[in-house]
Amino acid sequence: MSDNWPTELRVSKDRRLLSVTFSDGASFALPAEMMRVLSPSAEVQGHGPGQKVTVPGKREVGIVSITPAGNYAVRVGFDDGHDSGIFTWPYLRELGDDGARMFMEYEQELAEKGLSRDASKR
Repeated sequence: MSDNWPTELRVSKDRRLLSVTFSDGASFALPAEMMRVLSPSAEVQGHGPGQKVTVPGKREVGIVSITPAGNYAVRVGFDDGHDSGIFTWPYLRELGDDGARMFMEYEQELAEKGLSRDASKR
């Protein structure tokens, strides 16, 4: 496991961003939408290879809760009812370091499947 641990987690007032600061000084603002559609939960990632789900219509999703999961992660609850994703410290760092690319791939998947980030245009 990485030696970089979060030193601060803060949800923005509008509930659309999770700011994460790590012990090495790196800091990231992770959009709620990105966290929701890239959730490490089985509901999104599936239970095995090739089972990943492309989740549409989450542009306006917000964060409603952050709950510690041991000393290695947090469970993030979203206002659409999804709360089964356990975001480990290394995964939060991965989202910070590589989330833009991961989200771009998600947007490409949406386009290929004729889906939208907007709830009304699924």
